[in-house]
Amino acid sequence: MKKSTNNFLLETTVNTRLVLRRVKTAITYCFITLVAFLYVAPILYMVIGSFKPDARVLSDGASVLAFLPIEATVQNYRDVFSRIHFMRILFNSIFITGSIVMCGLVVNSLAGYALARLSWRGRNLVLSIILALLVIPFESIAVPLFYQMSFIGWRDSFHVQILPFIGDAFSIYLFYTFFIGIPREVEEAARLDGAGPWRTFFTIIIPLSKPVFATVAILTFLMRWGSYLWPLMVTIGETYRPLPVAMAAFENQVKLWGDIMAFGVLMTLPVLVLFLFFQRWFIEGVAATGMKK
Repeated sequence: MKKSTNNFLLETTVNTRLVLRRVKTAITYCFITLVAFLYVAPILYMVIGSFKPDARVLSDGASVLAFLPIEATVQNYRDVFSRIHFMRILFNSIFITGSIVMCGLVVNSLAGYALARLSWRGRNLVLSIILALLVIPFESIAVPLFYQMSFIGWRDSFHVQILPFIGDAFSIYLFYTFFIGIPREVEEAARLDGAGPWRTFFTIIIPLSKPVFATVAILTFLMRWGSYLWPLMVTIGETYRPLPVAMAAFENQVKLWGDIMAFGVLMTLPVLVLFLFFQRWFIEGVAATGMKK
């Protein structure tokens, strides 16, 4: 009798713990779903609003109807292409951001490799300066940089939006933390085969470093694709104007929320495509650079 009672109590305890665990898991998933919705809701609101007439976007407000594609139309997208030279402005953003990303990958990876693997006088000082630059916001140097670029006559051009941002302290530090974790035996074996630093870097290090290259590429792309302050300061007309500045000007001109949301969707699509394409390498790179010492 006593044994059966103990078995019953044990079984009840196990069932209670199982129920509590399931309740806890359900609450956790509900909380995660709520947080995810809070992040996704503005994007969903923008996408659905871009297919609604302007009057409908304002009338629905922040109600549930705002997330329903009522009276769907593509007129807002037609308006964007008819009101401004969107393809020209899109080319500007792609060219500027792509140039910064591609040139930055070369320059910053070489700098990170030199700091991580090569021995030269002043290396620790340069690394300390790069770490110090990480905490300096761009806004603090925007005005001096503006006057410097104006003095040499570089305003309203592509290169004034590209050259100052190729070298990036954060990108160098990411490359440095990744390269420092690569076993030295790999490079020593390459040197025994007669490979110098350049050949070792391009034939050995780069193939092993795809995650960090993808991470730096995505982070740099996101930062420069949405850059607003500097292009606003150095551009005058539409000739060299990127998407963020063009969107602000477009909003001031039309004041039509359907058109503005359509512009926002068109501006967001390249970022989503890039992230989905490099998603696996990006996650691996963030994990790797976060674990290296």
